[in-house]
Amino acid sequence: MKTSSPTVRPTIRSTVACVIQQGEHFLMVEEDKGGAHTLFNQPAGHVELGEGPVAAIQREVQEETAWQVSLTGYLGLYVFHTPEGETFHSHGFTGVPEQPLTTAIDPAIVATHWLTRDEIVALAAAQRLRSPLVLKRIDDALNHRHFPLSVIQE
Repeated sequence: MKTSSPTVRPTIRSTVACVIQQGEHFLMVEEDKGGAHTLFNQPAGHVELGEGPVAAIQREVQEETAWQVSLTGYLGLYVFHTPEGETFHSHGFTGVPEQPLTTAIDPAIVATHWLTRDEIVALAAAQRLRSPLVLKRIDDALNHRHFPLSVIQE
């Protein structure tokens, strides 16, 4: 009798990220991921159980940057496949800073930075961006490729 191996169901990770722009600068987080150098990303993270994308990005921005932001648009759903075989569905948002908070930031964040697109491109050339989506989201935001937040129904 032939036995079949159990079917492994693929895991899709649901994440959020926010392009926060003030003038010519973008709010970026510098993360220590245990490699040879730190990596740069937009404020981002996983959607937690019982949470929708809007609530998740508001929480992540506060945890990683100690900034309160107003969300201004939805960039869309970015699907990213890692070389290790993982799949991420990343919800991209745009926002503007409202006010700094007095809360501590997540310990995995080394620092926050306000960087220009050119500075972020230089980080990409040095392979210091967390993923290729970082620059893609910035370019989409600069090209006004976004949707109203009402397209998300939580």
